[in-house]
Amino acid sequence: MFEKIANIFRIPDLRKRVLFTLGILAVYRLGAHIPTPGVNADLLAQFFSQQSGSALGLIDMFSGGNLRKLTVFALGIMPYITASIIFQLLTVIYEPLAKLQKEGELGRRKITQWTRYVTVLLGVVQSFAIALTLVKGSGSVPYVTNPGPGFIAMTVLTLTAGTAFIMWLGEQITDRGIGNGMSLLIFAGIVVGLPRGIADLIDKARTQAWGAFTVPALILLVGMMIAIVAFIVFVERSERRIPVQYAKRIVGRRLMGGQSTHLPLRVNSGGVMPIIFAASILSAPLLFANATIFGVSMHDSKFFGPIFANLAPGEPWYVLLYTVAIIFFAYFYISIVFRPDDIADNMRKYGGFIPGIRPGKRTSDFINDVLTRITLVGAAYLVLVAIIPMFMISGIHLNHLIWIGPFFDKLPTWVTNGLGVNFYFGGTSLLIVVGVAMDTINQVESQLIMRHYDGFSQKSGRTRGRRSW
Repeated sequence: MFEKIANIFRIPDLRKRVLFTLGILAVYRLGAHIPTPGVNADLLAQFFSQQSGSALGLIDMFSGGNLRKLTVFALGIMPYITASIIFQLLTVIYEPLAKLQKEGELGRRKITQWTRYVTVLLGVVQSFAIALTLVKGSGSVPYVTNPGPGFIAMTVLTLTAGTAFIMWLGEQITDRGIGNGMSLLIFAGIVVGLPRGIADLIDKARTQAWGAFTVPALILLVGMMIAIVAFIVFVERSERRIPVQYAKRIVGRRLMGGQSTHLPLRVNSGGVMPIIFAASILSAPLLFANATIFGVSMHDSKFFGPIFANLAPGEPWYVLLYTVAIIFFAYFYISIVFRPDDIADNMRKYGGFIPGIRPGKRTSDFINDVLTRITLVGAAYLVLVAIIPMFMISGIHLNHLIWIGPFFDKLPTWVTNGLGVNFYFGGTSLLIVVGVAMDTINQVESQLIMRHYDGFSQKSGRTRGRRSW
């Protein structure tokens, strides 16, 4: 393994890309220690510690803990993800934008430019909501040392500039580094909490937080984490292989084709993106949950109060919307990145066909049917990994349902309130960490194999050339 890692630094271009990526991640982590002027960071951190299992805790996780300290990177990458979702949805329902996307590199650059503008706009709106909430909350708790219009303007400018800079960092990693820049920034923000999670487990073991059941519970928790990681790796590596046969043809004076191969369709082709999109959609409105409009708190509003209460993690409506959003974005993402019509046309162009299936429209329909079935399995896997840890930590509050809530009061408390396990890596974060790590390793491995080096896995042996005698 050490020899294979050393191979990365023997290739000048790959070494440059890896070091550039690590340097950008270091800059990103450096920004996590630059606070926004005029904020009492200690009181704000105490407030977020009390909200660790709420929607604010979920938003803080995606920002890498920057929101809890309100650093210049407090908004994180969420405005960019939200803007990307908006434009990807528009390319499906708005025909001029769909035509622009099909124009090639020029069209994609134009859409990317518009996405940046919308990201900045969302950053302004979200930072204004945060600043207004802190100013209104300073009446009872002094979160802000000098509340006023000057603080609001400074906070909007600082947080929006931080979001734009994070967006630029992610694009630089994608263009000049290794892996998907935006996913790696989220990955770095989550992994930085690993020492804190380990310290929390050690503290629970030392203080016997759960009594005589502490040691077995910790062993069970660690064992379940290992099992979940193994399950994630197994599903991420799983694929449906459709056999493809290429007919023999004469090109010039040579006989070409006549080979058998396969078309690999991954069970979870969307990777971690559906769950990131779903979490982004559900967490973005909750930034305004603590805002005050016309002197009325959003939580105390007769209209918005019940909505925000039902969208808190662990509530039945949140779980239902989270599940539906994951399934929707799993299908939506695969419809963007995978086009059966193009694959069928390319196969027919080069004399390929699926045994028993006619080329053309029938081949496209067959690939689409297979992709629909395995994407449902992949979406169910994403829901399972995301919901089960949430169920263990806080339970599903079925007793909060109107009319039928008293029926669920008879259920055991661990069903409605969970086991109270407070480990940093939940299902969402664990899925993102493992998925992004696997995608990045696959890209590094492909670069190694392309340059005639051994990959990380045993099956990816060195590409051997023809011997000369």
